Amino acid sequence: MNHTPPDATGHGALLSSHQLRLRCRTGEHQITTSGYALGYAQANLVILPQQYAGDFLRFCQLNQKACPLLYVSEPGQTDAPPLGQDIDIRRDTPLYRLYQHGECSRELADISELWRDDLVTFYIGCSFSFEEELISAGVPVRHIDHQRNVPMYLTNRPLQGAGPFQGNMVVSMRGFSPANAIRAVQITSQMPKVHGAPVHLSAPEQLGIASLQQPEFGDAPVLEDGDIPVFWACGVSPQAALMNARLPFAITHSPGHMLVTDLPNSQLRFG
Repeated sequence: MNHTPPDATGHGALLSSHQLRLRCRTGEHQITTSGYALGYAQANLVILPQQYAGDFLRFCQLNQKACPLLYVSEPGQTDAPPLGQDIDIRRDTPLYRLYQHGECSRELADISELWRDDLVTFYIGCSFSFEEELISAGVPVRHIDHQRNVPMYLTNRPLQGAGPFQGNMVVSMRGFSPANAIRAVQITSQMPKVHGAPVHLSAPEQLGIASLQQPEFGDAPVLEDGDIPVFWACGVSPQAALMNARLPFAITHSPGHMLVTDLPNSQLRFG
């Protein structure tokens, strides 16, 4: 298998969204999608039985900063026409998580054997989508430069509950110089479909984060002298809610391992 990060060859960033999905489908790509197929929107996934879909939809509507919806499937639907051609949600994400009664029981690269006709898929915007905008503006994204996954932290900031779904927000963090932090706020504020502006700058202890070097998800951060930690609402937040809901069965992407859609990032901007 070829698991080479994009910056090691320079080619991963230039893949089309469809090419990357095919690599996921065949098992060639099972690492983070950050920095790959630049130019295309990426999506977090929550897949759960239809009986819980109404409550989860309400949860997303109440918490649009953390859960900006790109598309919701019909029960049993494995494609997603508004997001791209030839999508098979059972196989086109690098890595999935199976949750049973609130616990992640295993990770797997293909969920075909688990598929059911009553499953509804929620496609939620991802902050990886705005990383291309930052890079294009000359703002370094350090975890991409160092070929790592973005760090993600469980905070003390509560989300609004709906039915069995409740919990605290998860945030992703990127470190910038003060000038680049301002630029990052300006750029991401124009992209609400992929979490928009940051929810917090600096002072991680105010979010209940004891140590930046120990994220709950992803890799430890890369920070340079003088960097300010900047925090965005993260589409991993629903995974925390799923743990609290303790559903008998649910599937998500593994944090950092997204579905890459055919939706151009340019369509996610205001104006």
